[in-house]
Amino acid sequence: MTDRLQEAKCCARPESPRALRILGLDPGLNHTGWGVVEVSGSRLARVASGVIDPPAGELGERLAYIAREVSLVARTYSPDLCAIERVFVNVNPQSTLRLGQARGAAIAAAALEGLRVEEFTPSEIKQAVTGTGTADKLMVQTMVKRLLALEALPRTDEADSLACAISCANMLRLRAIEKSGETSRAYATARRGATGRGARAAWTHLIEKKGNTP
Repeated sequence: MTDRLQEAKCCARPESPRALRILGLDPGLNHTGWGVVEVSGSRLARVASGVIDPPAGELGERLAYIAREVSLVARTYSPDLCAIERVFVNVNPQSTLRLGQARGAAIAAAALEGLRVEEFTPSEIKQAVTGTGTADKLMVQTMVKRLLALEALPRTDEADSLACAISCANMLRLRAIEKSGETSRAYATARRGATGRGARAAWTHLIEKKGNTP
C-alpha cells in the first residue's frame, strides 16, 4: 500500500452486517480527493479519506497514477458504489479539459473495479452538505467535519470527496422513500427537472409527518 493510503485517517470498521460503502471522488490533475463513507440507516461514518497527489511528469503518466491510486483505494476499502463530481465548464477551456481528463481516469478506474458511478454537480453536493448550492470551500469543510464527527478539518479536496459521498447517500435515501410510495417528488424532481421547489416541499412535508429532522 502506498504511503498516501497508509497515512489516510481511518475509522474502525464495524462488525457485520456490513453497511453500504460509498467512495466519493473529487477529481483533479494536481489533486484528487477521495473518501469512503459508510451508511447505516441514517448514520454516516467516515471509513477512510485522503488526497491523491500525482507527481510532476507527462500527462499520460499523471493520469495513469490517478487511475492506479483510485483502483488501490477501491480494492483496499471495498466500496459498493462510487460518487464523483460532474465536470463543469471553467472560464479557462484548458483547465476544463485537464479536469475532464483526470475525471475520466478516475471514472475508468472505478468502473474497472466493478463500481457503479453516480455523478453530481458541484451545486448539488454543496446543497446536500450545507443547505446552499453556493457554499464556499470552508463551509463545505466545516459541515463535513460536523456531519462525520471528524477531529479536524479535512483538506479541501478530501472534504469535497466526502461531501460527494454524503450527497450520494442522501440521494439513495430519497430514492428509497420514493420507491416506498411515501412521496413521488422528493427524488424525481430534484434530479430530473427544472426546479427544486417541489422536491424541497415534498421532503419537508415527509419529515414533518414523521416528526424527524433531515
